[in-house]
Amino acid sequence: MLKIFIGYDAVESVAYHTLVQSILEYTKEPVSITPIKLSMLPEYTRSRNTKQSNEFSFSRFLVPYLCDYEGWALFMDCDMMFTDSVSELWKLRDESKSVQVVKHDYTPKTQVKYLGAIQYPYPRKNWSSVMLFNCQRCKKLTPAFVNTAHPMELHRFHWLKDEDIGELPKEWNHLVYDLPPNPNAKIIHWSTGGPYFHEYQHCEYSTDWFKMKVKMGNCQQSGNENENKLHNTG
Repeated sequence: MLKIFIGYDAVESVAYHTLVQSILEYTKEPVSITPIKLSMLPEYTRSRNTKQSNEFSFSRFLVPYLCDYEGWALFMDCDMMFTDSVSELWKLRDESKSVQVVKHDYTPKTQVKYLGAIQYPYPRKNWSSVMLFNCQRCKKLTPAFVNTAHPMELHRFHWLKDEDIGELPKEWNHLVYDLPPNPNAKIIHWSTGGPYFHEYQHCEYSTDWFKMKVKMGNCQQSGNENENKLHNTG
């Protein structure tokens, strides 16, 4: 079973559900999909930081704990979409590493992102937006540690030695806006703002996202008009 955890924020709920649809669209193996939703995590007691742009900024690091520090698990931000099977990402697991990420080295092109949130530049930015956890090697990520650690200690992976951080190919976390277009991108990441926000409706890959959203909301009607009328009239 492929365990997938997705950050959930109420202001981007349509992004979460469309990402789930893209997983179902391309993946043929059984998957377990869990939202990282604060109301479901009584262990998480950290107060909201004024620099947070979403609800799961730090709760994401509870994934190994939620897996009882066993097996492998994938964490993803919700503002993403697959264009290939998550099984292909799963094949890249390296037992010698504690976590695997796309090691971006860039400076954001904008100072403000969606909903007016400030875009803070820092080393290893967006490394934590896609994390393939080798859970048994991440036992330092206890609820007590996640609730109290300095934000940058978490997001810069100071809880690991550098040699324990494995690298994923860049197509598994393509940053729209900040990186040149990548026709081989397998995970599209709208980190500045996705097409579900009005001001970003015409961004890169927006047409593909809207097509996936239609599939997510699909509810095929019966072709029998009389049957439809019977249901509608009770």
